Amino acid sequence: MVQQPRVIHRYHNGELQASSRLLVAEYPLKLSVNQRALATLVASPHQLNFLVLGFLRLQGFIRQLDDIRYLGVCAEQGEARVDIRGEIPANLHPTLTSGCGTGISFDLSTLGKPRQPQAHCYAAEAVLELMRQLASRAELYGQHGGLHSAAVGTNQGLLLFAEDLGRHNTLDRIAGEALFKGIDLSGSMLVSSGRISTEMVAKSARLGVGLIASRTSPTEAALELAKQAGITLIGYLRADRFEVYCHAGQLAVSAGAGIIPATSGVILAGGESRRMGSDKSLLPLEGERFIERIYQLMASLFDEVLIVTNAPDLYNHIPCRKVPDRYRGQGALAGIHTGLHYAKHPRIFVVATDMPYLQAELIRHLCLSAVDADVVIPRSHHSLEPLHACYSKNCLPAIEALLQEGNQRIIEFFSQVRVTEIPVANWQAFDPEGLSFRNINTPQDYFDLRGQPRQKDQAQNLSHG
Repeated sequence: MVQQPRVIHRYHNGELQASSRLLVAEYPLKLSVNQRALATLVASPHQLNFLVLGFLRLQGFIRQLDDIRYLGVCAEQGEARVDIRGEIPANLHPTLTSGCGTGISFDLSTLGKPRQPQAHCYAAEAVLELMRQLASRAELYGQHGGLHSAAVGTNQGLLLFAEDLGRHNTLDRIAGEALFKGIDLSGSMLVSSGRISTEMVAKSARLGVGLIASRTSPTEAALELAKQAGITLIGYLRADRFEVYCHAGQLAVSAGAGIIPATSGVILAGGESRRMGSDKSLLPLEGERFIERIYQLMASLFDEVLIVTNAPDLYNHIPCRKVPDRYRGQGALAGIHTGLHYAKHPRIFVVATDMPYLQAELIRHLCLSAVDADVVIPRSHHSLEPLHACYSKNCLPAIEALLQEGNQRIIEFFSQVRVTEIPVANWQAFDPEGLSFRNINTPQDYFDLRGQPRQKDQAQNLSHG
């Protein structure tokens, strides 16, 4: 079971910066003993045979290895089957412990229809303040130690607070008090001292909580559940910083910063680079490759970034989704169509992989201008810039019709949708030299970019630069 780094956003000093992190795996293992379903163990996915044996031993079902007739673990199906020499008592009375797990699994389908992202707006400073209030209320923790604490609140402050031996119990206590007092927790924020598991996310979703924050990290399974439920998930909240694992678009940070709402970032990496003679996306510049440079900037602006490519293995080191052209060999228009098709948000911002000098504030300006338009496109000193523009999913039918005709000219479908052009005067303050629109097509372009004279041997060996 190979874990992949997850895209996250680190918040500090009023800004979100893209990064990545490996998360702790949360693995549910269904245990059957003597053909009887006994429990679901929630654990880390390694050496599960030891886990099963130890569980049976400490529960008193076995005393020695000879008590086991058969033990089989299927990691892919999440099942362990055991035959023992003794009998399982007919009337077991389970006790839900105060520890980190209670052996209960959850299905998101029972939670009702998931909310859409951007359903709420949470101030970053309000999240930090709520955790500070949680710490100040945790008096029992200071006196006795070993207690977990949790609180729910809004941008205006704390609503309810609870402490208990078990972190799950703190949320149960809050849910009970809210029910008793008639407090609606829809859209509230939950802060917790303990790790966020699937159980915590599932319970929060039932309460309508829209943001969960913890002093430590969530599990992988909790992250997936939060994504589906539309819950913003935050970890490692310490002092004035934290990490955002999903739905960062619901988080409001300081003016001029933060994730652009309702928009996915799309990087087109499907070009053949014929004039360059090597893959442009992998050219080095200032210590990093074009694709890495572009991805890092895009990931700081959008909570979803897609790379449209028919060679995904080239970008295994970049922690985002790679999608293939749905109309292969039909140029950038096909790439825009593919990005729109796969994006989770209703709009996309598209950029080519040979444009290494993108400007974050110009991109933000374009994406937040004329949000009702189907295309928002800047006009440079030379022409329209269709590979530095925003497109809505309303464009899909018109683009598809063009592609089926074999027409690859991007601006041909503009007459069928709502288009807003951004003139030079409106964007020049963000990028006075227009570097955002500078693309690198030839070896000479590349050497000009690096301020190097063109040399024959350099041009021939560009891919090794």
